[in-house]
Amino acid sequence: MASTVAGSVPLPSSRYDLSTYWGRVRHCAEISDPTMLLNSTRDVEDAKRKIWDYKNGVLGSMTPELWRAKRVLDSTLHPDTGETVFLPFRMSSCVLSNLVVTAGMLTPNLGTVGTLFWQVANQSLNVAINTANANKSHPLTTKQIAVNYSMAVTASCSVALGLNAIVPRLKSLKPNTRLILGRLVPFAAVVSAGVVNVFLMRSEEIKKGITVYDKSGNEVGTSKTAAVYAVGETAASRVINATPIMVIPPLILVKLQKSRFLKGKPKSLEIITNIGLIFATSLVALPFALAVFPQRRHLPVKNLEEKFHNLKDSNGTPIETLEFNRGI
Repeated sequence: MASTVAGSVPLPSSRYDLSTYWGRVRHCAEISDPTMLLNSTRDVEDAKRKIWDYKNGVLGSMTPELWRAKRVLDSTLHPDTGETVFLPFRMSSCVLSNLVVTAGMLTPNLGTVGTLFWQVANQSLNVAINTANANKSHPLTTKQIAVNYSMAVTASCSVALGLNAIVPRLKSLKPNTRLILGRLVPFAAVVSAGVVNVFLMRSEEIKKGITVYDKSGNEVGTSKTAAVYAVGETAASRVINATPIMVIPPLILVKLQKSRFLKGKPKSLEIITNIGLIFATSLVALPFALAVFPQRRHLPVKNLEEKFHNLKDSNGTPIETLEFNRGI
């Protein structure tokens, strides 16, 4: 993020009011915009220079050009390390990176092999995104990542195969109801494994705490309480993010398969329609889902450990709130 660029002048968090939900929606729409992937290394370096000029007093106010530079950095750099996040795992790539995997999971009548393949592919992508974007206070070892990945894959595959076996046996339900429930099996698997994935991949944060900062961006210490907030809200956001994308397209597809639009038409048209529904839903729903919880979380010191209760800044003013990177 742009905040990682060195300088003493505070940088505005956003051109929108991040204390409001609508402000966060507009901000998230900017940083998750797929067109941000078109920025080259030169564009990123140029944006860094412009933000450095502002944070070091060379430029006196935020201009449209500076807001554009901040947007480039916010969608490209890790908020803790300031390093460039690998392109497929950036927020601006979220829609495109997940498109093929989500379409695969939501393909009707996959069978056992297809279900296993796409669940493994999805969890592999999740682990990569988690690792690339997680709070870096306590990074996991390669062994921990491998163990947690295996457990997340086991959870998702178990739920998917288990529900695929159970749903057809629910003879008391109407055939159409069973059909809809069958189409929602990937959603149940993704949600359950996603929550497991987040807590496993970020377990060290809960054990050791994460770095918290004052309003000037200075490190104050590490907090286990803040880590619980960060990981818990991230797990909840995974459920919220997955719900529209994994629920709306399959339900619409069921309706279209019974209409003249798809009934009796080639399988290729159904696949294209499925991908189109997922893409459109992702573009529209993602900013609204991401905005539920702020990326930079502010907490009153009274909600944190006692060691943070009586802190003062360099001017001797009591510190009332501290912030941390929630991660994604």
